[in-house]
Amino acid sequence: MNITFETKSDFTVVSISGRIDATNSNDFESELIRIFEDDRFNLLINCAGLHYISSSGLRIFLMAQKRVIAVQGHLAICCMQTMIREIFDISGFSTIFKIYGTEEEALQQTK
Repeated sequence: MNITFETKSDFTVVSISGRIDATNSNDFESELIRIFEDDRFNLLINCAGLHYISSSGLRIFLMAQKRVIAVQGHLAICCMQTMIREIFDISGFSTIFKIYGTEEEALQQTK
């Protein structure tokens, strides 16, 4: 798993590539917690490079959503590959998160 960060508008764009599974989900969680500790609660998670996510990875997304809602921030997800979108659909997570096709669309819609 590789994670990069970029600031666009009022959002921290978190781009993930590779896999999020039991072996590295704690690393992903630590990175998100570090963002929250910097008082950044508007997140856009770009999943263009994400090829696999396990239930432990889904748990991290849910934790982030709860934390963002608690402080009236915004969390959106974009650029999901078909297989990742199917996992979110099957798990019911696609009804919990704002999911967009592109980064630009997400940034415009979540202002």
